[in-house]
Amino acid sequence: MKKIKLYTKLAFHLLNISIIVLYLYPGSIYGWLLYGDFKKQPQLTPDFIFGQILFSSNHVYAFLVLSLIGIISYFEYKIRLLFIYLFTMSIFLEVTHLLIPQRSFQYQDMLGNFLGVLIIFIIFTLTKLFRKK
Repeated sequence: MKKIKLYTKLAFHLLNISIIVLYLYPGSIYGWLLYGDFKKQPQLTPDFIFGQILFSSNHVYAFLVLSLIGIISYFEYKIRLLFIYLFTMSIFLEVTHLLIPQRSFQYQDMLGNFLGVLIIFIIFTLTKLFRKK
């Protein structure tokens, strides 16, 4: 069991570093790998629309996976700190696009980041609530 925890923590930190690098690089690394073009961004699925609000689906998926692996890794302790970190990072990384050449700040990306973390936070909170009963 300790090996599994070690591997999930390693996966969380590697994924975390990967997301930071992908965010801070002035261009799309995935676009270059898939299409040979740093300006083209691959789209997994169409963006989500709730009412008048648009959420970037790629960003939802990235932060959903990061948050899920974070919860699995740190389930027994530091959960509050983990969520504070994830929510802060979801906003901060998109705001950095205001400073990075060839990147642009987009509300739908920031909302997608935040939604990915929020979904896991709600599932975790509900699971914790029902386990007490």
